[in-house]
Amino acid sequence: MDLDLRKVRYFLAVADQLHFGRAAEELHIAQPALSRQIRALEQDLGASLFIRDRHGVALTDAGRQLLADSGPLLASADAVRRRVTVAAHGSRRLAIGFRTGIPVIPAAQVFEAQHPDVAVDVQRIEWDDQAAMLLDGRLDVGYVRLPIDETGLRVIPLYAEPLMVVLPAGHRLAGKEEVTEADLAGEPLVWHADPSTHPTRRPHPDSGLRVRGVEEKLEHVAAGRGISFVARSETLFYSRPDISYVPVPELAPDQVCFAMPASRTSPLAEDFFTAAQATAEITAECGNYEAYSGGQA
Repeated sequence: MDLDLRKVRYFLAVADQLHFGRAAEELHIAQPALSRQIRALEQDLGASLFIRDRHGVALTDAGRQLLADSGPLLASADAVRRRVTVAAHGSRRLAIGFRTGIPVIPAAQVFEAQHPDVAVDVQRIEWDDQAAMLLDGRLDVGYVRLPIDETGLRVIPLYAEPLMVVLPAGHRLAGKEEVTEADLAGEPLVWHADPSTHPTRRPHPDSGLRVRGVEEKLEHVAAGRGISFVARSETLFYSRPDISYVPVPELAPDQVCFAMPASRTSPLAEDFFTAAQATAEITAECGNYEAYSGGQA
């Protein structure tokens, strides 16, 4: 029997909430109807997905496996829908994602010279959007920064760039030519919400403030609530008088990569990848030179 994607979406809601009532509210359907859909999905798969008892709701081993597989599955279905819509309108389009500080223009110019009939769209992405936007078809290719969940993606390194510590303007280390990890020991940290994305393993990831985007991170640093880290090219886009960027040579550099969905092969995507590889050195020099000359506070 074919897998019903609607039922899979219902399953994801219950797996996220581990509560049928709250999941039903989120889906705007009645709880009995949701329960029937989950039972039907279990019958389709021939496996129990949830343990339901007086203690609550928990995933079975089969449920955990479906949870791991359903994200890429639904993202792929969304991507198919988007590509069909584009094709129905008779347009040729390539959507390119990029993280702050990574210039897209060098590769785009090479690509557009080869494909003048293709509309090139560019869109900035945040750290937590990188994989999702590629998998669900909102983007065809992307310039990403590690770490990233590589499940379902082809991720190819392009170049590396130094990391900078972000300090409040009045910090004792602000304005120095460089600092060491020892200089920063004991400083409160501002992290991305997923601590695995932080560039250094120190201190323990349970400490510090959690934020989503660069702008929010810099607001906390400027307010004196902690220090953080950015790639050197990012400093160009976030120059402000209440923060200071200082190099930390000891830290492993930030890795910039090119990524595309592994399951969707496209001549246009491959041609842009070739252009990205050919212009990687130019891209790195452009981003880092501009950031170094214009991003110091």
